[in-house]
Amino acid sequence: MKSISIYAITRKQNLAQLSRMERQLSKREKPLKMREWELDSLKNLVEQLESRMPDVCGLRFFYSFQIPRLGKEFDLLQIKEDQIVNIELKSGAVSEEAMRRQLLQNRYYLSVLGKPIRSYTYISSQNRLVRLTNHDHLADTDWEQLCSELQNESEDYRGNAEALFQAELFLISPLTEPSRFLKKEYFLTAQQRDIERQILKKIRLERTGYYWFQGLPGTGKTLLLYDMAMKLSVRQQVCLIHCGEAVEQWKVLHERLRRVKYLADAQITSDILSGASAVLVDEAHLLSQEKLEYLLRYCGNRPVIFSSDYENMLSPEELDRAAVHALEQISGIQSFRLTNRIRTNAEISSFIQNMMCLPERKKGRHFPHVTVLYANDDREADVLLSDAQHQGYQVILNEAEPAICADRLAMVLDQRYFYDRQNYLRSDDRSVRRLFHQLNGAKEELLLVVKQNEPLYAVLLDLL
Repeated sequence: MKSISIYAITRKQNLAQLSRMERQLSKREKPLKMREWELDSLKNLVEQLESRMPDVCGLRFFYSFQIPRLGKEFDLLQIKEDQIVNIELKSGAVSEEAMRRQLLQNRYYLSVLGKPIRSYTYISSQNRLVRLTNHDHLADTDWEQLCSELQNESEDYRGNAEALFQAELFLISPLTEPSRFLKKEYFLTAQQRDIERQILKKIRLERTGYYWFQGLPGTGKTLLLYDMAMKLSVRQQVCLIHCGEAVEQWKVLHERLRRVKYLADAQITSDILSGASAVLVDEAHLLSQEKLEYLLRYCGNRPVIFSSDYENMLSPEELDRAAVHALEQISGIQSFRLTNRIRTNAEISSFIQNMMCLPERKKGRHFPHVTVLYANDDREADVLLSDAQHQGYQVILNEAEPAICADRLAMVLDQRYFYDRQNYLRSDDRSVRRLFHQLNGAKEELLLVVKQNEPLYAVLLDLL
């Protein structure tokens, strides 16, 4: 998305034409739904600027820009070499705290660019301009200050805004980047914040209840769960149970967060559970039914929050769904679904889901960031993987390796893999579940080398 002249898009014309012109100027992928009230506020802002400074038409802003995959939106951003000016538009009266909170959050997101940030809110119905001070307070300000900052002589950023806001700048794993997590150098999406707000509000009111959120790999489940553990442990001890293989990775967190007790599911005891004010379970889909029943028995009235992967596109024969079925049967459990892919490229995620369970009808979607190659033997596969490494791909050599996150990921699929009559991907050794999670570690590009398996190769080419 490119920056545009706000003068040009506030000239009188019908909304349909305006939307088309805005898309042509900004080069955004989808048309923007223009809102009448916001457009009126923008017109009023332009009129105020016109009366106080020359060449308003020359001002360039990123208008109604959303950070990819996070859903965070900014009304107006002027991005220059030396500074950033953020202006939020309001048509009617808004509480001081709401405006302050929005500008603080915006500044937090924009801080990754490493430039001074000037933050303003314009309330058009009151013709009121406020700014966020260096001490994080709101203050009424004069137009001359804003005009002076907008006329900063440094060069405008002319590239695409999306290139500045890569997901990895905002998204972390508490397990692999504990220091950043402890410093709170991370962001939750609007959907994550909404789920967290609903769960924590009910826990604080009722001090009990069962809660469960699930989502595909890359939707930020673990980060959300750990953030809730941090908030719940401010005054009391909580227990965080991880059903994966992350025991070594807990050490830093365990040493620093004294009110969070980290356990593997094999370490669960009634004494530990009884000493916690809340219990949180990560990767709950891996819990055995016995451990789940034990948890429910000894947690009593304490609130319990479960997080699990959504794996419905995998064959039932490839995985044990007993834990998921048991969670569904818990009386009164509140369920949530994370749908926004954050870490994983949406295109790659869609391909992986289609690969796990073939769609009934071929969809017209293209997958330019997925590559499928063929090898007739081990030597050819090694040559292709070596070339992939030279291109910057992280290569997973076998299915026993743990899942990793990488911008570019390469894997081999050999003759063990096949499709059953229900069009599910299967394997001779039931390794599809691990494969699914390994593939979802690809953030930007995925390369598959199919070795000695022509039927699988033909299907994957057809998907592409």
